[in-house]
Amino acid sequence: MAKTKPTDRAAELGLTKPQLIDMLARMWEIRSFEEKVAYFFARGMVHGTTHLSVGQEASAVGSIAVLNNEDLITSTHRGHGHTIAKGIDLGKMMAELLGRENGYCKGKGGSMHIVDLTRGNLGANGIVGGGIPIAVGAALSLKMRKLDQIVICYFGDGALNEGSFHEAVNMAAVWDLPVIFICEDNQYGMSMSRHKSIKINDLSERAKAYGIPGISVDGNDLFAVYETTKKAKEYVKKSGPYLIINETYRHMGHSKSDANKYRTREEIAEWKEKDPILRFQNFLIEHNYLTAREIEAIEAKAREAIEEAVKFAENSPQPRLETIADDVYA
Repeated sequence: MAKTKPTDRAAELGLTKPQLIDMLARMWEIRSFEEKVAYFFARGMVHGTTHLSVGQEASAVGSIAVLNNEDLITSTHRGHGHTIAKGIDLGKMMAELLGRENGYCKGKGGSMHIVDLTRGNLGANGIVGGGIPIAVGAALSLKMRKLDQIVICYFGDGALNEGSFHEAVNMAAVWDLPVIFICEDNQYGMSMSRHKSIKINDLSERAKAYGIPGISVDGNDLFAVYETTKKAKEYVKKSGPYLIINETYRHMGHSKSDANKYRTREEIAEWKEKDPILRFQNFLIEHNYLTAREIEAIEAKAREAIEEAVKFAENSPQPRLETIADDVYA
């Protein structure tokens, strides 16, 4: 009996080879950026704290791939991946993390406050659930001005229990606003397992309370994320908000100050076997889109881009003392 050929999900979704290459490059840029930031933090070069998204690359890249440049996003404290997927300047982003004047917020915002309005990035947010009302406000503005744009609002599973989530989603539902709420369920709100903090197993059931569609997908499957977000975009343009739960996992701790004692090595190893980049690469090789050598070249180019960003940041000036009070008040 002949072996059944595996389904070419990229072809089914209408994704071209250049699009697939771009997605892989974005994923490797995110992974490489996060690993470099971890390296810098360990050496005291990044101050404060930082929250890395290693292991969550498919959620960011797969969802943002359906957006236009004019479409908007709000991000989270774990927002480097969303920011890179939206096409930000890597040099200015690295400069911001290293506290340099050429950074996006002139070196004053740091890891949790990257913003680039020219790319539709309304900003990351250090407050859990803080970006949700901002996204709803932006969606209201789009609807009032009759613009053909949408908002994607990212947050973690911990934010599902915040009052800002319930109030903002209810308002978006009542007014049929063009916003996709994407919960990146990485299983933990800091050190609290979401299985201990939320009674239901399928988090998308929360959507029922607001009369909007909700669905949970494998957040480490790039194609599942892309397909679901694409359908949601078509829906929200006509009918109002949509809730997507991307089930994923962060390979590293909650933040760089996390001792990571609440997770077992076995659990982390099990999730690393579901690494979204490796899964995507295996697909590309299996379906003859790319060879292993071509994939290695894409990874090398992404790592080179991060090294160039580091050079730009290190050659950028330190903020001047006389500007310390600038941009504090409107």
